Parts: sequence; C-alpha cells; structure tokens
Amino acid sequence: MKTIALAASLIQEIRHLCIYLVDLRKASAEEMRKSVYSNYAAFIRTSREISDLEGQLLSLRNLLSTRANLVHGLADGVGIHSLSDGPEGSKAEDVVRLDQGPSKVENWLAQYLETLEVLLAERRVDEALAALEEGEKMAEEAEKQKSLTPSALLLSLQAAIMEKRKKLADQLAEAACQSSITIVELRSSVQALKRLGDGPRAHTLLLKTHYQKLQSNMQSLRPSGSLEGVAYTAALSQLVFSTIAQAASDSLAIFNEEPAYVSELVTWAVKQTENFAQLVKRHVLDLPAASGGLRPVAESVHICFGHCSLLEARGLALSPVLLKIFRPCVERALNANLKRIEQSTAALAAADDWSLNYPPVGSRAFGTTSIGTALSSQPRLSCSAHKFNSMVQELCEDVSPLESLQLSDAALEGVIQAFNAYVNLMINALPGSTETENLEETGHKIVRMAETETQQIALLANALMLADELLPRATIKLSSSQQIYRMDEQSRRTSDKQNRLPEQRELKRRLQRMVDQLRDTFCRQHALELIFNEDGGVRLGADMYLIMDGNADEPEWFPSPIYQELFQKLTYIASIASDMFVGRERFATILLMRLTETIILWLSDDQIFWEEIENGPRPLGPFGLQQFYLDMEFVILFASQGRYLSRNLHQVIKNIIARAIEAVAANNMDPYSMLPEDDWFAEVAQIAIKMLTGKANFGSMERETGSPTASISARSASSVHSHGST
Repeated sequence: MKTIALAASLIQEIRHLCIYLVDLRKASAEEMRKSVYSNYAAFIRTSREISDLEGQLLSLRNLLSTRANLVHGLADGVGIHSLSDGPEGSKAEDVVRLDQGPSKVENWLAQYLETLEVLLAERRVDEALAALEEGEKMAEEAEKQKSLTPSALLLSLQAAIMEKRKKLADQLAEAACQSSITIVELRSSVQALKRLGDGPRAHTLLLKTHYQKLQSNMQSLRPSGSLEGVAYTAALSQLVFSTIAQAASDSLAIFNEEPAYVSELVTWAVKQTENFAQLVKRHVLDLPAASGGLRPVAESVHICFGHCSLLEARGLALSPVLLKIFRPCVERALNANLKRIEQSTAALAAADDWSLNYPPVGSRAFGTTSIGTALSSQPRLSCSAHKFNSMVQELCEDVSPLESLQLSDAALEGVIQAFNAYVNLMINALPGSTETENLEETGHKIVRMAETETQQIALLANALMLADELLPRATIKLSSSQQIYRMDEQSRRTSDKQNRLPEQRELKRRLQRMVDQLRDTFCRQHALELIFNEDGGVRLGADMYLIMDGNADEPEWFPSPIYQELFQKLTYIASIASDMFVGRERFATILLMRLTETIILWLSDDQIFWEEIENGPRPLGPFGLQQFYLDMEFVILFASQGRYLSRNLHQVIKNIIARAIEAVAANNMDPYSMLPEDDWFAEVAQIAIKMLTGKANFGSMERETGSPTASISARSASSVHSHGST
C-alpha cells in the first residue's frame, strides 16, 4: 500500500511539473516575442536604410556607366577625325555620307523611339515594358559586339531608354495614386513598376495606396447616430483589418517573402493598427471606462482582437499592439466597475431591511427558465446582496472573453476586495459594533442597522451564500478563460479540472475568512450583551458565586440567569438558522458553537474573575462551587444535545471546573465532599432544559414539595451526605 501511495504521489508531482514546464514554455515564448517586437522598429529602420543605399548605389553605377560610354564615344569621334587624310579626304567623306543619307541603324533607332513614345502616350504599359526590355537587350548586345557604330548611336539609345523608363515609372505611380483605381489595376501598376527595377518604390507605393483608400473609407465612418459605441468599433475594425489583410495579400503575391518588403509591410501594419487603436480608444473606450461601463469596453476590445487574430495566419501578429493600448483602458474600466459595485451595494445597504427574498423576476438569475423552476434553484438573499451578486456575475461574464488581456487575476482579486467591503458593511450593520460607533468619523458608508436576531442572522446568510456558492460559481469563468489562454488543447483536457480545484479551494478559503469575521463579530456582540448590563456592569462576575455561602438556607438549585439566557438565545438562534441555512446546517452548528465558546473563553480568560475566586477576601464556598459546577454542566448538556459541543469547548469547561475546585482546595477545604454525584448535575441540568423549553411536567411534584427545585435540593443534600460518608 505504501508503494502504491508513493507511486500516486510521484505521478501527481510529475503532472504538476509538466504543467509548470508548459506554463514556463508559454511564458518564455511570450517573452521572446515581446523582445523581438520591442527591437523590431530598429531592425526595420536599418533594413530600409540598407535597401535605400543599395538603390542609390545602383543608380550611381548606371550613371557612371553612361558617362563612361559617353566619354568613350567622344574619344572615338576625336580619333576618327585625327586619322583623316586632310581637308580633301574629309570633304570627300562628307560628300559620300551626304550622298548615302541616314543609315539603317539610324532609321531603326528613330522608329524605335517613335514607337516607344506612342506606347507611353497611349499608356499601353505591357507593350511599353516589352519595348524597353527589347531596347535594353539590343543595347547590351551592341555594346558587347561593337555592332552599333558610331558610338554616338549607342549612347543615344541608352539615354532614350533611361528617359522613357523614368517617364513610364512616373505614369505608373500617378495611376496608382488615383482614388478610383481598382485592386487589379493597382497590382498591375505595382508589378509593372517592379519590372522596371524599382521594387522599393513599388512596394512603398502599394502600401501608400492602401493607406489612402483606408483613410477615404474611414471618412464615411463617423461615430454618430446609429453607428456609435460597439457598432462603430465593429465597422471600423473590420475595415482596418481587412485593408491590412488585402495589403499583405498584395505584397506577398507581388514581392513574395523578401525580407526587406516583409519588414516594411509589418511596420506599416503596426502603424495602421496603432492609429486604429488610438481612434477606438478616443471615441469609444475612454468615456465608458471612466464611468465603469465595462460591458461596452469589453465587447469593443473583444471584437478588435477577434478581427486581429485572423491576420495571424498571414504572419501578422498585431495583438501586442492592441494589448499595449487597450489594456490600460480595460483596467480602468474594471477598477471603475468594481468601485461602482461597492457604491451601488452600499447605497442599497443603507435602506436594506435585511430580509431574505428570491431574486426579482426578470433578473438575469432566472435566464430563460420558468419562474417556478428558477425560484427553486435560486438563493434567498437581501436586496443589497442580490445587487452585489448580479453585478459580480455581469463583471465576470464581461471579463472572461478577454483572455488575451490576462485580466482574470486582477478581476478575481477585485471581486474578493469588493466582497470584503460588503462584509464590512454588514459588520457595521450589527448594533453596538466598534465600526458602527464611529461611522461618520471614519468615513464609512451609512448602513441600516440589523436590530433583530433574524436580521442579524440574515447578514450571515448573505455572506455565507455569496462566499460558499455564488461567487465561486461566477469567478470560475475567470479561471477557465485564464487556463484556456495559457494551455493548449491537449493539456487543457488532461489537467483543467485538476488546476481548477486548487484555485477554487483557495478562493473559498479567502472568502470564508471574511465570513468568519462577520460571524465572530456577531458572536462577540451577543456575548457582550449577556456578560454586561446596559450601564456597563458585569453580570458574569465572581460575586454571583461568592455571595451564595453568606446565606444560611440552601438555595433552590437551578442554572444561573446568564446561562439560562445563553441557552434561550442559542435555542432561538438555532430555530432561525434552521430556516435560513437549509442545506448548510454545518454553518449553523459552527455559529452556535462559536457563540458558546465566546462566553466560556471570556470566563476562562477573565483575570478579575479568577483573582477574586482564588485570592479574594471571601473564599469560594460549597454552595458557590456547586452552583458553578452546575452552570458548567448545564452548558455541556445543552451544547451536547444541540450537537455544537466541540472538543475545545468541552476541554475548556473541564479546565474551568478543575480550576474552581483547586481554588476551594487551596483554602483547606475538601471540594469533593461538597459536591453531589455527577448524576445529580445531569438531572438538574436536564430538568432546567425542559423547564426553559416548556416541555417539563411537574404537576405531581409541585403538589408534594411545592416546587421542582425543592425536590432537587432535598436530593442534593442526600447526595452530599452520601458523598461525604464515602
């Protein structure tokens, strides 16, 4: 068995380690992604500068080549003239040239340039590109084979090609900038510009044209009329991210995945996303975020992230841009919403009558179910608790879709703090609490007092139902969304339940500690009401036992009044709690246990009480010891019958009895000779319980002895005599 337990423990540790490693891998990937993103602008800027420098070097090389050809041509011309035979020969050659007229090459060049000019004028781009490519090919062959003479013709051809290329490029750029250009025409123009050898300009022109179209379309989207808030965000988000998607598609189709162009595309997409996010923030998010309107903020942000995520398939991860701009705004909305929950709850608590009712019909607690079915499954709370619960439910529903913002932990902590504030309100509603006495001085919210025990126990029912069921049920949406964001599908299937249970247990522990504060305050207030008089005098003092031996007559044995009141109060509270804590009887038991313990522990720790018992001028006598013993046994009996006698309470009472017996023994008296048998205390306590609950029937006893306690007193004397003779 030990081996199996050890193996199970080892498997559990391995599972936790695997989960930890998965989370660590996700965190490392996210950190690397943020690091790359933070340095991406510098990388793109450097890449663009290198691309520009390459283009400038290419232009410089072409210019130098052209000028070198021009110089060679001039040198050839000078050499021809220097080799002529003199004026007569020169004149003869000129005559021959004049007689021959333009050569075939000159005629071809003139016709080629005329054709190229016509193509450009008619904007026949494909044919013009083909003609330019043909001319460039012929110029390269002529330059290699020296077939185009004189050299001035080659220079003229090269200069004409450069001029026409520039003119065609300007025409393409002008056409691409037209607002009426279609996507097909834009792609055609950019591809043509790329064929001309000016790829950087073509790509920049492509992105510029998409930007202009985006700006033009955005002019028709103004946040006014029916297009406001979430609707405006949805329309604008779809427009912006569809434009970015189209630009990315065009870029990849024309330029493939060349690093320089991909970098420029990413930079452009990031800038457009930033502009869009700032626009949404200014026109949609800022106002509701400041007033606590979390729902429109959450819906708008969720729509934006939804459209943005569609671009990740194209390699554009723009979510960090939205996260950077939207997260502070959503956090502000969340904090304002939490503050609004506290304020709204406090406003209702000021007029709450602390009576438990079902949720109002029409609230989201009923959903689409029938009223009868819904009522049977809904908790009974006071009106302020219903308001608190409904607002927390709405908050969790609004935050849960925003898993990419990772706000679940902050929202959960905010809910816990809001519940703590509500519990403090209910503590202030208890009469006589120290917080209530200084409400105006401390700036606490004004709250309606819970005057009766029913109202006070309703406070406990509010806190218990919220902490034990409603808040964990609402916040499980937050923990689920957080796990979905952090874990992949396979890991979530295997360990979602295992991860959720520890979180829920920790949440319940924190909430329960706040409920315990309210419960302990309730017990303390009721204990103080029993222990002290209204004028501040102590009812549970040593005198109530010390003065009993000053009378010659034996008293009628019955529990002291304070313990009678304690029993009656506990009985009354138990009857109320049985109605309010249906299905949660354990809490009612703990409540009764804590109230009883508060009284007994106060007695155990009261130094003044024990100083008078142990060292006072009047010693504790037989009657006083017997009465004290009877009171303690009475508490043990009714707590045991009510099933709220804890081991701690039982041990404390036994220690108190032992201490009282030791105090008597310290005065050279035999305490055991003064006390009846244990059965006598049990009998008297049981009779007292029946009398206090109205279940006793002492008709015959009263006729014989005059009162039930008279018979008890007689048996007490007999028991003491028997105990002493033994």
